Amino acid sequence: MAGNNGTREPPASEPTLRQVLDGIDPKLRSVLLPFAIRHPRRFWAYGKLIRGYERARKARKACREQGLTVPPFLIVSITSRCNLRCFGCYAVASGILGDPDGVHASKTAPHLSVDKWRTIIKEACDLGVFGFIIAGGEPFMYPGLLDLCAEFDDRVFIIVTNGTAISEGHYERLKRISNVCIVVSIEGPRDVTDARRGKGVFSRAMSTIQRLGRMGVISGISTTVTRRNHHYWMDPASIDGLTDQGVMLGVFIEHIPTSSPSSIDCSTDQNIMLTPEERAKFRAAMMSYREQSPIYIIHSPGDEELFGGCVSAGRGFAHITPAGDLTPCPVSDVATHNLTRATLRDGLASPLFREIRECKDLLETGDSPCALFSHPDELSELAKRVGAYRTKDGPGGPPRATKTKKKEEVLT
Repeated sequence: MAGNNGTREPPASEPTLRQVLDGIDPKLRSVLLPFAIRHPRRFWAYGKLIRGYERARKARKACREQGLTVPPFLIVSITSRCNLRCFGCYAVASGILGDPDGVHASKTAPHLSVDKWRTIIKEACDLGVFGFIIAGGEPFMYPGLLDLCAEFDDRVFIIVTNGTAISEGHYERLKRISNVCIVVSIEGPRDVTDARRGKGVFSRAMSTIQRLGRMGVISGISTTVTRRNHHYWMDPASIDGLTDQGVMLGVFIEHIPTSSPSSIDCSTDQNIMLTPEERAKFRAAMMSYREQSPIYIIHSPGDEELFGGCVSAGRGFAHITPAGDLTPCPVSDVATHNLTRATLRDGLASPLFREIRECKDLLETGDSPCALFSHPDELSELAKRVGAYRTKDGPGGPPRATKTKKKEEVLT
């Protein structure tokens, strides 16, 4: 039956958009429902997403009854290519992205083929994954990105981009896709963003945000929270300025140090991490925004407290590298399964993932912004015990041991 605006009304047995969003988070409903009403031409797509959400929920429940933990989200680092080199980049530190000085140079291929990603995403959907967070590298440097997202139109794709690589062709394609959200990374004001990401990046990123808003594309921002910018984001005017541009989602991830102890950047890297006192004040500000602002706020690690600690290793999400390695999260570079020759089901059921999920100590962040970062020794011991390899050593597992090195030294 058609509604007053010409859209199809769902059958009585099918949940409405309002009911689905309320079931996830009433705040999400208050953000997205007004957008849906303003853009009725997209209602047909929301019906597919509602049915996809229900299928995914039932599939995860069935897997859970079989003893398999399937996350609702997968983080897909779809390519190792990027046009920027940002200070403190997690993709560089974990070996996803090689840096120009060769300090973290990756031995992996730039990315899997579209056909291989299609196979991986199809299995994930069958297992019950509903949302795919597309990262990189820079996702818009991956050929066929939006066509791949459009193929799975009953699932949500959140593309995290630096905002400088979206072409006119991409913008035209986005006009016809309704299951994609674009999240643009900025660090705060112009000087802070350009200091980390490069001169002129702030202007280009903001131009992208404004254009997406005019087009009626669901968009958001992502920022790495440090001692240099946390005061800026605690000012309500900063959030209000984004909502005026049409931004509906704010993702605030506290800085995780990535430099090795011997690196010349180590001191700076550690010093820009929030102190426990600053973290508490920032968390209070985020909770206040969540109650009062018309933007949906995600704060890491603060929100993890609601789920009993770190949500990696399949508790809330898992991560796939450009080469197909399945890792607990983007910051962690240990894996036991590569999805070019193993199934996602087997990877999620692996001892590596299972032991992380079951070890309460590994799930606690302590005074740091990342649980696994807080427990490097325990994670290293676990990796050795289950035969994991470092993903930066390249696809196919750990390199062969040399005559002068024992095999277990790969993980030290």
